[in-house]
Amino acid sequence: MNIGLVLSGGGVRGVAHIGVIKALEEHGIYPTYIAGTSSGAIVGALYAYGHNYEGILNFFKEVHLFDIKKYTINKPGFFDAEKFYDLFKEYLIEDDFSSLQKTLKITATNILEGKLEIFSKGELIKPIIASAAFPGVFAPVKINDSYYIDGGTLNNFPVELLKKQCNRIIGVYVNSFKTLNINELKHSHNVVERAFKIKTVNEDMLKFSGCDLVIYLKELSKYGIFDKKNIDTIFELGYEYTSRVLDNSALNNDNFFNSKSLLVS
Repeated sequence: MNIGLVLSGGGVRGVAHIGVIKALEEHGIYPTYIAGTSSGAIVGALYAYGHNYEGILNFFKEVHLFDIKKYTINKPGFFDAEKFYDLFKEYLIEDDFSSLQKTLKITATNILEGKLEIFSKGELIKPIIASAAFPGVFAPVKINDSYYIDGGTLNNFPVELLKKQCNRIIGVYVNSFKTLNINELKHSHNVVERAFKIKTVNEDMLKFSGCDLVIYLKELSKYGIFDKKNIDTIFELGYEYTSRVLDNSALNNDNFFNSKSLLVS
């Protein structure tokens, strides 16, 4: 049976994906197909390459998002996403999709042509970096003759990429929003992030019905997209919540593999 794992974008909140993977494997569930966007693409690629949850978590702890050495020079953005290449190369030594142990598909947005593109073969690291290049913060990433930004701009939860290959699909969604007080929108970037999140979440939730199991981590709404100081907490939220879902007496492996039951929390 082919089990698919869909990992949404969500910035540092995507660390929860790592906790989910740990819980899935402890319950004997090993996805063989992965689709990811943005931070979901990063986690998915490292997992598909063969890294365990500890190695993937260590990667996120090593990343210094706003390192002064990564400032852009003559590029439209504050930070040069391509300067993260060397860190990725330490973890993805063979920079090619063919080196992966699991089938991986990731999304990125072609900023020049205004369309979504799916990467599943050839060069690996640049498409990952492009998929996570949050617009306005990181400069677009050049791949061949075009430039790419965050895949979440057009598809933040790419369930449809796995529909044909997989018998069962598990979706992990790390975005949500709660009602705010106007005083909580202190800066212009807060408003931009809020607007982007409202649009994205409402579109993505329509795709939940395409999954057999959805891990929807609403508690993550309290954490910002670049909130690195809470990495361990975010990881534990993903692990503990997924463990509770899978430990539920109404859900066991036989039930999951042999029935069509949607779980949205």
